[in-house]
Amino acid sequence: MNASIRPVDLAKAYRLLNHGPTVLVSARHQAVDNVMAAAWCCALDFDPPKLTVVLDKATRTRALIEGSGLFAIQVPTVAQLQLTQAVGNASLADDPAKLAHAGVELFAMEGHNLPLVAGCSAWLVCRLLDEPHNQQAYDLFIGEVIAAWADERVFRDGRWHFERADPSLRSLHHVAGGHYYAIGEAVNA
Repeated sequence: MNASIRPVDLAKAYRLLNHGPTVLVSARHQAVDNVMAAAWCCALDFDPPKLTVVLDKATRTRALIEGSGLFAIQVPTVAQLQLTQAVGNASLADDPAKLAHAGVELFAMEGHNLPLVAGCSAWLVCRLLDEPHNQQAYDLFIGEVIAAWADERVFRDGRWHFERADPSLRSLHHVAGGHYYAIGEAVNA
């Protein structure tokens, strides 16, 4: 065995896999908008495209999604580090002005009644595929992607191009607490 290999505490084992991009989850229901950060979001299927996201029962965004059946996933940038940390650590239930305090600017895309966060590198509008058992037992939500957009400075021709863009446009990867990584340099095989 390699001398540099060490055991990992099982309580921290998720961190070995949890360095995909941190996302912002937004929703609207009955004229209430909210945005939260989520570290556990994953592509699930290609055709139609689907994704999963873990949303704790205590979050206000989850209640909005359950009420409306729609949500958006956004990929925040390094330039949005403080915004991402703020919306991930404040609750709309405790601070009705949470979005303003975090500096969140919202916009909408024609044909979609959802709040989208300005400044991100990608936006995916999803229709909730209601799976009550998964949602209650595992806090796991499945969304079918019904529309998507990306900032062409970092995503074009179906691929990410972070290495050619300003570093402030790189994606964030939450590890734990307030510790994040920015996506690294490209390497090719």
